[in-house]
Amino acid sequence: MPFLLSARQGAAARTLLEYVGSLPLTGADAQLLAMVIAIRAARGGVGNLTGADIRSLRLGDAEAALVAVTALGWQPRGDLLHGDPDTPVGVVVPDLAGDTDRRLPFGKNMRSRVSGWTTRALAAKPVKKTSPATRLAALYLAAHSTSDRCGALPAGLPAHCHAALPELLAKGFVSELDGDSYLLSPVVRHLSGQYPRPGDEEREEREQQPKPQPDEHGLVPAERLRWEEWKARASTALRRHIDNVQRCPLCSIPEWRVAEAFIGKPIPAQRKTHARAAYTAWKENNPDRGPRAAEFAAAFRAEHGHGPSIRQLCEGMGWGKQRRALRTHIIDRLIANEWLINTEPVPWTLRPGKAFLDGTSTPAAADTAQGQPT
Repeated sequence: MPFLLSARQGAAARTLLEYVGSLPLTGADAQLLAMVIAIRAARGGVGNLTGADIRSLRLGDAEAALVAVTALGWQPRGDLLHGDPDTPVGVVVPDLAGDTDRRLPFGKNMRSRVSGWTTRALAAKPVKKTSPATRLAALYLAAHSTSDRCGALPAGLPAHCHAALPELLAKGFVSELDGDSYLLSPVVRHLSGQYPRPGDEEREEREQQPKPQPDEHGLVPAERLRWEEWKARASTALRRHIDNVQRCPLCSIPEWRVAEAFIGKPIPAQRKTHARAAYTAWKENNPDRGPRAAEFAAAFRAEHGHGPSIRQLCEGMGWGKQRRALRTHIIDRLIANEWLINTEPVPWTLRPGKAFLDGTSTPAAADTAQGQPT
């Protein structure tokens, strides 16, 4: 099962626990309720809960827990216990409001992931029906563990959570418990909070760096430099061909796609056995495929100033709905049978081949096909 939290998200989960642990709350009921309110209020200072949410927490005394939380200055904007159980009620948390110096400085995705982790951990099968203290202890142990090694009990673990540790062992939430050391059971290791590994900080810094913005043609600076350097090394004929493709008013291909086609990493053609078998059946329904494809390529080149791509030829011939592997095999056979030729691997160079020029083509079509740049 995939891990619910990354290392950064695990650190955020531990920050949430530290925040709740710092509040002047003594009972597990109140701390568990505060945990859920706080993570929901982390960004805007208002956490929305329903009566059904509170019931799902299975608190020993929900009313006393709500009184304790309200005594912190947290202000429910409605009746959470006796109102409509499905209507959200906002709880204002003053010290989580504001844009600066927030106690829980989480982004939208971070808040969502930690909130989801909290819900999943509290509902984990080994602890789902246990006491609030046991489930709160499960949150602490999961957040302070990793997927592959023993965790250490955090210094801020509440006393009632300490008392619940034997139950976590008995229920199978932890597989080992020795003093301050413990190991999560395999069934719940996906809940582990994770810790940074070597290189994580550098990688995160790179990921957080502003990404270069593409220019008006869709190329970022590094791609633009590579593309211009590549064209500078190209032959005169190849540069003329690139210009014909790039400036073609009929195709209107974005420059980034032109650059990708010429210098991008090519996608390997899927020449599979089933494509050859499909071709055998397909060609029976297309007996004039060779002359028609060559005529289309000649007309396309005369109109556009460059040859069609495989996709353009197949779509123009009405073969576009075939699978890519079959389309590639069709073009391979047309080239092998000399109905078409191309200048591989240069894109947009399909044109009529020898079989067409020596047989069914008109002199004008042959001149057009032979005179266009490759």
